[in-house]
Amino acid sequence: MRSFPALALSVLALSLCACADLSMGKRGKMVVLEDFAEGRITSVVITDRLTGAKELLFISMPQKSNFLEGYIMGVVTDYEDNPIQGVVVRAVAEGEEKFVEKSQAAFQTSSFDAGVSDSNGIYRLRFSLPILKNKVDVRGKLVYNPGWEQERDNLGKAYAPQMKESPFRLYFNQKAGQLVFAEGVRKTVVQPVEGKKVPKQKELPGAKAPEAEKPAVKGEDDLLKSFFGGP
Repeated sequence: MRSFPALALSVLALSLCACADLSMGKRGKMVVLEDFAEGRITSVVITDRLTGAKELLFISMPQKSNFLEGYIMGVVTDYEDNPIQGVVVRAVAEGEEKFVEKSQAAFQTSSFDAGVSDSNGIYRLRFSLPILKNKVDVRGKLVYNPGWEQERDNLGKAYAPQMKESPFRLYFNQKAGQLVFAEGVRKTVVQPVEGKKVPKQKELPGAKAPEAEKPAVKGEDDLLKSFFGGP
């Protein structure tokens, strides 16, 4: 029979493995101690990168900087909460908009990679952000399916986003191990529904969700052609 300390250590090891996706660094060091991102940020690690060289007398020494890396996660669905695949989501930091053209909407920027929703509607945007004075503080916006109008015009169909973009802020304090992801004011779409009729009750204002186009019935075109005398 296992002793209690050994059992406790096993449980602790399993607990650490369970949260490793979020809070374990490259060398096993805890990166995130307090997570205020509510599951929006995952696989967080701190890496060091060669960012230049430092000249010391006649010697050139490589200079490295720490970067916070991970993924921003989200879900894309339709009005009936069904997951939608193939929708592009981008994150653009403040000051980068002027360097990104609309034709390059699906390509990565200097700090963020574009994400595409999978069969479960889940998208993951990889980021790599420099840690300056033990902190990361980035503001920007999430852009949902940019260029959908061009896709509609070229292919005849596209997913029009309910909300085109939303502001965000990603904050990390390395000393305190605090991670925060805040996404600005979110727009919620509702539609009026009817229940039991009540006398003298006014109808709710507002438009309902657009109905999906019904597929053409087989043989319908031939029936119409014969009715109108077509060939």
